[in-house]
Amino acid sequence: MDSRIRTYQVAADYIRQQTGGYAPLVGIVLGSGLGRLAESIEQPVVIPYRDIPGFPVSTAVGHKGNFIIGRLGGKTVIAMQGRFHYYEGYPMDLVTIGIRTMAVLGVKFLFVSNAAGAANPDYRVGDLVIIRDHISMFPNPLIGPNLDEMGPRFPDMTCAYDLDLQALALRCAEEMGFEPRKGVYFGSTGPTYETPAEVRFYRTIGADLLGMSTIPEVIVARHCGIRVFGMSVVTNCANFDNQPKNLNDGEDVVKQADAAATRMTALFAQMITSL
Repeated sequence: MDSRIRTYQVAADYIRQQTGGYAPLVGIVLGSGLGRLAESIEQPVVIPYRDIPGFPVSTAVGHKGNFIIGRLGGKTVIAMQGRFHYYEGYPMDLVTIGIRTMAVLGVKFLFVSNAAGAANPDYRVGDLVIIRDHISMFPNPLIGPNLDEMGPRFPDMTCAYDLDLQALALRCAEEMGFEPRKGVYFGSTGPTYETPAEVRFYRTIGADLLGMSTIPEVIVARHCGIRVFGMSVVTNCANFDNQPKNLNDGEDVVKQADAAATRMTALFAQMITSL
């Protein structure tokens, strides 16, 4: 057995022991400042990452570093209250360990969220944007020996973000009285924010949103056959013109994300109810 598979199984077994054998249907990844959704989970069991065998510790601002297992929208869910980033110095195996562990636990749907900068000039701070596709500047997390037990050597990414889940999100948002945008997420390693020249380049090649996460998780989820829905909260507007008044700040990103978290929480809960 591949040692990586054993790591995921040991982590999943530990989680089952702490929860009395919960079998989650939905996995949720909560990005910077978006941990509030976890407060809506009923009958929660909180498991710090530091207690799970083989897991790293989340060090990013706004990431508490817990798994929370319980009920949301009438379904059993497992939420990552904070994620692992490549810029923290972790290899891709550890960046995506939470998703692999979810797959072993039986998760069928993954809801990923993040705080993102807007490369699209029509976007405003606080907008919720459905991710319809992505452009990646990350090392591919599937490089290396394939985990045949979990997925194929060459997984298709034509519809990485599930079209039916996107349609469901639009229907639920309409019932809630708002219309989210749809856009392409561009992921780079960070931890520096983009230069104005980079922003102009990324926009030229099709980016609407700029961030430092999410894509490795999505690739691994699709490798495992998990259906994915992604949503970004716009927390700052990208600096196109070297203007010092438009500086980016990590603490402000968390503040802006927190302000939009309530609406995103309600949308996720309504979507999960409809699954």
